[in-house]
Amino acid sequence: MNPIGAISSIGYVSMRAKDLGSSITTATDILGLREVEEQKSKVYLAAQQSHHEIIYTESTQDAVDHIGLVASTPGHLEDIRQRVRRAGYPILSEHPIEADIDDGFAFVGPEGFTWHIYTEQTSYSITKNGGFGPNRFGHVNIKSLDPITQRDFLAEIFDFRVSDRIGHDVAFFMRCNNEHHGVAVFKNDRVGLHHHAWQTQGIEDLGRLGDRLARRGARLAWGPVRHGAGDNIAAYFVEPTGAVIELYTDLELVFDPERPERLWDENDDYWINQWDGHVPDGLLDLGVPPLQR
Repeated sequence: MNPIGAISSIGYVSMRAKDLGSSITTATDILGLREVEEQKSKVYLAAQQSHHEIIYTESTQDAVDHIGLVASTPGHLEDIRQRVRRAGYPILSEHPIEADIDDGFAFVGPEGFTWHIYTEQTSYSITKNGGFGPNRFGHVNIKSLDPITQRDFLAEIFDFRVSDRIGHDVAFFMRCNNEHHGVAVFKNDRVGLHHHAWQTQGIEDLGRLGDRLARRGARLAWGPVRHGAGDNIAAYFVEPTGAVIELYTDLELVFDPERPERLWDENDDYWINQWDGHVPDGLLDLGVPPLQR
């Protein structure tokens, strides 16, 4: 992944969970993540080589606590810190707020989302011995009352660029490296995290996900489906917090950093489903709110 600005990649997502046990079981037995560390009411999990790509903390509410973004260099970390100060966003912490992170800070951005910006985590060598699971954490999709403000925030503070835009402000798919999107912003009447997404090797892994869910009496919420924006093949299910989890493959790679945004007519369902234009009723309204600070 080649960064195009101040952020090199989407590092992890941190979730609050009322039923921590069920969330961990789903992450390990359904999604196939590895539990790396447990600290009282907090559990760190990863797909492969990281200390954490998702964190679950026991709480009285289901919510997204914060989203972690990896700064391209220590210099970029300081650049972002200065941009945040000039913009007047509230600083939550001037230091890293999670374990095994070298340097960083956290702040609250538009619509109450908390962002943790940091330099690369301490190196780990965690290799799976067989089993199943995704290659790595890939992206997040957030719901917004004001997607244009979120778009401008991601562009001005983090150097994200729009890969695909749906209508005037229906959705923005935004990238920080050559992957089609690291953060997608969708217009909705409720603010929150809709889904966190994980990259896998091939479409057969999406079928196996459906099999694992079926053996436990559960079902896929959607898919497999091929999107138009991003071109990835994806399958979705709902985790115990109420957030959606996406497993995907074949996401578009954008090798020209100056590629202009691709515009889709919001009434052209091909952008969301190339195969039949269908989206399950209520799916886009799922998700969890940002933690109120």
